[in-house]
Amino acid sequence: MRALFPADPRVYQITLLASLLGYGVLALDFDVKPAHAAAIVATALVTQLACTRLWRLPAFDPKSALISALSLCLLLRANHVGVPVAAAAIAISSKFLLRWNGKHVFNPTNFALVAMLASGQAWVSPGQWGNAAILAFLFGCLGMLVVYRAARSDVTFAFFAAYALLLFGRSLWLGEPLTIPFHRLESGALLLFGFFMISDPRTTPDARAGRVAFAALVAFGAWYVQFRLFRTNGLMWSLVTVSMVTPLLDRVFRGARYGWPAPSTAPSTAPSTAPSTAPSTALSPTPRPA
Repeated sequence: MRALFPADPRVYQITLLASLLGYGVLALDFDVKPAHAAAIVATALVTQLACTRLWRLPAFDPKSALISALSLCLLLRANHVGVPVAAAAIAISSKFLLRWNGKHVFNPTNFALVAMLASGQAWVSPGQWGNAAILAFLFGCLGMLVVYRAARSDVTFAFFAAYALLLFGRSLWLGEPLTIPFHRLESGALLLFGFFMISDPRTTPDARAGRVAFAALVAFGAWYVQFRLFRTNGLMWSLVTVSMVTPLLDRVFRGARYGWPAPSTAPSTAPSTAPSTAPSTALSPTPRPA
């Protein structure tokens, strides 16, 4: 199966997200303003190009920027076009500015969403998908993990298992019907979070044990925000908080650093020798060694 797809899993991700966005706008009447979507994509690409030049990287690679832009198009809602423009700029620039030991500290999309939520100028639209779209998106995401087994499927499944356990455990404790936790799991936003945010190879711990611990912490944090603090968007707030623990998990659990594969290679968890589109430091725009 892998021979049928590009070596870089981001190409599959872009295709999947773009298809979902197109289907949502045309068939499900997603409340996505065309001007906002165009502004998000354009700002993300321009910011990626500007940072590539500023940090003197060897080549402009738009794939990660497109994934962040499409994810923002699917989730972020605002009344004024300046808000999605700011979100796209924050998402891409955070990859270059907020780094620790050569890794992104935060998932770019998640960080931008939390920044906009904190500003009070935007909101996240989680309940717009419909059962058919959710099922198709689930199968597409599962197919992506089958083809690209090294792309952090362990953290995705660990998160879903921990989060489902917490939801079902709470319902059983309260005597609620099990249709309630099942309904809470039927969310397109939850799938987008589990397959494209928490599973980001460049922001998750390097070792599998660290990633499982990371996923469990994010699941518990999301559950706590929703059911103890009674606030919405618990997934977003939890991930941005737990991401700051990743350097500690990397010190406790040693593992190989993930690198995006070169076009002629298959995905691997081994450190990549190909030039990366992300800078090695956030302190100065110095050339990166080959």
